[in-house]
Amino acid sequence: MRTVGTVSRGVRLPVIREKDDLKSIVCKYLDLMIEDQNVKVQDRDVIGITESLVARAEGNFVDFDDIKTDIDFKFHGVKTLGLVFPILSRNRFLNILKAIAGSVENLVIQLSYPADEVGNALISQEALDNSGVNPYSDSFTEEEFKKIFGESFKHPFTGCDYVELYKNVSNNIKIVFSNDPKYILNYSKNIICADIHTRKRTQQILKQDNAGIVLTLDAIMNYPIEFSGYNTKYGLLGSNYAGEGKLKLFPEYGQQLVNYVQQYFKEKYNKTVEVLIYGDGAFKDPQGKIWELADPVVSPAFTSGLIGLPAELKFKLIADTEIRSERNADDEMKRYIKSHKANLQTGELGTTPRQLTDLLGSLCDLMSGSGDKGTPVIYIQGYFDDYSKE
Repeated sequence: MRTVGTVSRGVRLPVIREKDDLKSIVCKYLDLMIEDQNVKVQDRDVIGITESLVARAEGNFVDFDDIKTDIDFKFHGVKTLGLVFPILSRNRFLNILKAIAGSVENLVIQLSYPADEVGNALISQEALDNSGVNPYSDSFTEEEFKKIFGESFKHPFTGCDYVELYKNVSNNIKIVFSNDPKYILNYSKNIICADIHTRKRTQQILKQDNAGIVLTLDAIMNYPIEFSGYNTKYGLLGSNYAGEGKLKLFPEYGQQLVNYVQQYFKEKYNKTVEVLIYGDGAFKDPQGKIWELADPVVSPAFTSGLIGLPAELKFKLIADTEIRSERNADDEMKRYIKSHKANLQTGELGTTPRQLTDLLGSLCDLMSGSGDKGTPVIYIQGYFDDYSKE
């Protein structure tokens, strides 16, 4: 009986710099790994490439002046701007905030509570429970909020007081608290919806209530300012801190890269592999209650074989309910899988319906991490395998 199923390998690369020929470098080091590890390339092997690597090689950077120019153009010189539902993050949002605050005379930030949309806590759940506050209807100025919940709450992981951090970015910032998007209209009719996954709903609610100009972050830096970076689909969403006054955007040309790598493997190994660009994984930290997906999507580019959901049978349920033989249970399981796989409908027997790119991108993100492993490329084998195959 075969003893190994899915295998993931982190592939080390040299440091990638702006304008490096990434497609050639990725293929070269995949070839070296395949030779060094005696890997037998198979159809439907999966190659993941981290988005940060791709964006750096593209030179897809913007600075504050680029962002200011774009905001000034799109808001036509508006003096007071509302900013709704930003996430609480030094890496993901602080530099965006600095650029926006430098673009207008007055900026009103509306924070959701008790946490942002990805679970970063502004106050503890216990403090909310004990306050008598209704988070669905109650809105507060900063002074009112602090009177109820106290002067300071530090994030359990970063140790930051995000209210103070964001307020101290500039002396033109005012902070309010509400989970109702329309509350910001008390301060400004012109608004940036800074939320990630709920941005279209927030924008729609505000547009229905006689707001002025209402944009989401994907509408800012979605085209170049002179020679700046840009992302036509996601704008500032998915951006990361890249030094003082500078952001690295989501990659713009990821699809060309994944198609190239797939074609390279077809020509060299005569196998059709699948390739994706991955960013944050779609998983939730059970301790801090933080949903890690601060990117707009797990995978901004992927080959066509990764479209859709897994078509899998739920092994443990079959073992509990369908396997009768004690002596030949393995053979019976293999026969059951083979006989049911051909006509399998997605989600049959309780398998959880998740996008393949979300599952594979999360696996890649956990493998490569965000630290010093130096493995920005992940090679996965056997993901589309099943128990019946030898």
